[in-house]
Amino acid sequence: MDLGLKGKTALVAASSRGLGRAVADELAREGANLVICARTVAPLEEAGRAIHDETGVEVVAVPTDLSKPADVARLMETAESDFGKIDVLITNTGGPPPGPFESHSVEAWSTAVEQNLNSVLNLTRAVLPGMKKAGWGRIINITSVAVKQPIDGLILSNAVRAAVTGFAKTLANEVAADGITVNNVMPGFTKTERLDSLAANISETQGITVEEAFDRWKSQSPMGRIGEPTEFAALVTFLASERASYITGTSIPVDGGFIQALL
Repeated sequence: MDLGLKGKTALVAASSRGLGRAVADELAREGANLVICARTVAPLEEAGRAIHDETGVEVVAVPTDLSKPADVARLMETAESDFGKIDVLITNTGGPPPGPFESHSVEAWSTAVEQNLNSVLNLTRAVLPGMKKAGWGRIINITSVAVKQPIDGLILSNAVRAAVTGFAKTLANEVAADGITVNNVMPGFTKTERLDSLAANISETQGITVEEAFDRWKSQSPMGRIGEPTEFAALVTFLASERASYITGTSIPVDGGFIQALL
């Protein structure tokens, strides 16, 4: 299947590792040029070199703190200078820290909003004019299964990612006539450093081993296993393509059946 991504330009946030890196890899394999960003320079530049060497696509790596509008403006200036416009936006940020409500300060809530909501708003605001002018665009937000089935101990993520979902659903209606689709993809328990960190936290706070934490997550999936980043990236790449032109305003899980709700 030709996804029609050759020659398109995709901006993939937090793409030096984890789900963002998997998505960047998959988009590049389909022929999309990339703008990748993350806060830490060395892993970001290494990711850019590795993707280019494997696929031959053009990759521009821009160190960026997505919660800062000035950084986003600089990111877009670089992207427009190198490629002219952004066709596909993948928003993505690391999850906020775990813990119950009373363990999080006002500052922790503000940080979570800055990193996981405002970063989405900043990036979307930056790419939308160009997409409207082109009459084509894809905006895909990486959220979490927690927005459909809240996960105990992740109150910051449960709340803030739900805000992204409401924003995306509303925006999808506003820009549909401009040829722009807006969707969310909700990863379940997937093999990333984020999951390793959560397992370590559970081990420390609940007195179980890291292996037992992973076994617990596996038991919650009908497939009985943890997901692979490549499995997640495959759906994101399809939604970014020409083939997904009539899919918008939706949230799709990649979770091995974890979510038990009908809708």
